[in-house]
Amino acid sequence: MSPLRKCTVIKALLLLALLCGGSLAWAAQVAGTVIQLSGPMLAKKADGGLKILSLKSEVESGDTLVTEKNTYAMIKFIDNSEITLKPATTFKVENFAFDAGKPDGDSASFSLVKGGLRSITGLLGKRNKERFALKTPTATIGIRGTTFIVDYVEASEEAVAAARHAYWMASTAALGDAGVAGVVPLQLAQLTPPTAPGGLPPGLYVQVIDGLINVSNSGGSTNFAAGQFGYTPSIKQPPVILPTNPGLKFTPPPTFSAPAGGSAASSSSKSGSVDCVVR
Repeated sequence: MSPLRKCTVIKALLLLALLCGGSLAWAAQVAGTVIQLSGPMLAKKADGGLKILSLKSEVESGDTLVTEKNTYAMIKFIDNSEITLKPATTFKVENFAFDAGKPDGDSASFSLVKGGLRSITGLLGKRNKERFALKTPTATIGIRGTTFIVDYVEASEEAVAAARHAYWMASTAALGDAGVAGVVPLQLAQLTPPTAPGGLPPGLYVQVIDGLINVSNSGGSTNFAAGQFGYTPSIKQPPVILPTNPGLKFTPPPTFSAPAGGSAASSSSKSGSVDCVVR
């Protein structure tokens, strides 16, 4: 074999090795899989690319998922946890790592930019609860092994004014009745913010279905147990317990309750299962 041909073969082998190594490194970042989908959903990749997701698409650490206005999407993570996104939601998988044999490496860090979701704890959250964090614009949510719903309502000018007025009125009433600032959170727990024109006042809303969550920000920290609802109007105001459901709605299609991979999943996959990547 001539030296030139040998050089070409060596370069080809090196390129193949680099490609394989890159594929392995990329595969190691897989966090979960889309197991239910009712409409279009995009993934903004860490490298700036865009990917149209379908059933059985992989979701990777660093992906920002965006659902359209009528899309519900369920992602099953590699620790068997599940997150179901509501329509018009932007949700980032900041960092997710799980190895059944290496609990010290557990990490589950998410960010809800807007919209809402339902979270069901998996193995990671059961063995390393402190390694789970869901960040939102007004507070960070930690878990104690649970199922919960989160909804972040973005601010509009009218809603901001309504929420500030409601919070000011609640604070004044609590201070006037008790005479001491220390019981304000307790008194606020008995009040529900009024509905602003067009929907709920802006802020973070939570509903705990099972277990316990902790919601904290610079204003304070509050635990919410099963059956409770909570509201956090801003990052500087503490989370408060609401006596009733303020109007949270989470209604994914009935097929989302069917086993993944069954008839419901197959019927939803008629649009194809090939991902489209836009660079």
